[in-house]
Amino acid sequence: MADFAIALHGGAGTIIKEKMTIKKEKAYKKILSQALKKGYSILEKKGKANDAVQAAIMVMENSPLFNAGKGSVFSAEGTHEMEASIMDGKTRQAGSVAMITGVKNPISLARAVMEQSPHVFLVGESALKLAKSLNLKMEKAAYFHDEFRYQQWQEIRGSEKFQLDHSAKKNQNLGTVGCVALDQQGDLAAATSTGGMTNKQSGRIGDSSILGAGNYAHNKTCAVSCTGYGEYFIRSVAAYDVSCLMEFKGLSLKEACQEVIHQRVLELGGSGGLIAIDRRGHIEMPFNTEGMYRACQSSTGKNELAIYKD
Repeated sequence: MADFAIALHGGAGTIIKEKMTIKKEKAYKKILSQALKKGYSILEKKGKANDAVQAAIMVMENSPLFNAGKGSVFSAEGTHEMEASIMDGKTRQAGSVAMITGVKNPISLARAVMEQSPHVFLVGESALKLAKSLNLKMEKAAYFHDEFRYQQWQEIRGSEKFQLDHSAKKNQNLGTVGCVALDQQGDLAAATSTGGMTNKQSGRIGDSSILGAGNYAHNKTCAVSCTGYGEYFIRSVAAYDVSCLMEFKGLSLKEACQEVIHQRVLELGGSGGLIAIDRRGHIEMPFNTEGMYRACQSSTGKNELAIYKD
């Protein structure tokens, strides 16, 4: 049996331990475990990496705990503008969507763009038109309404301020979700989904739907999914940078991830983290914040579920 592995994240940020209740921590870890189990079971049965990352992402999109799908934050207009992307490491085909509302699982729409359209990136009405033509599951606005996130929006509503995800300014949780996987055929895949920033200007697009910035996969090197302050990950082309450092500078996965997160993103003033898997199944999950919701499992015995650095 060939080695296979999967890793996922539920966001990185200033996740203060004192504000994390035992009940809340258990709830987060429960969803992370469910997502990990869902994706790993597909790989274990010789399923494709694309299917594994999509399935894992959908579990997190269906939970109000994470800033993606059901748990998406409110924009300045009081709507939920979501984005997502997926990339196949073997063919380097990809699909991205942004500025979409009402789609239960944005990652499914991104997959549809990749496999059932001649395009790579669709936004707004064009993306929604495709979703409806394929009968993807749609939900009314009430489905995406979370009272905690609504109250957070109320605090800065009408101002020019925006907030990363749904937590207090001193306890930021950049709740983008992401997943990377290596299947038994040796193929890599990466997927990322988010609701963006609370009170963000309508039309703002982050790194999650931008290939090379927040999401990237190439069988020759690695699969990467990022989480953090999107503008900085876009400017540093963070996801591709990891792959590029491996391919052209000869760095290991660990070395490349460390340089991107702890040097290149930081130099611009950005914060966040990423998850990555290389073609041999090595996993890295670095972050430069106090914590990052993360989990991983491999056929070689690596198994981790954590939030904080320790």
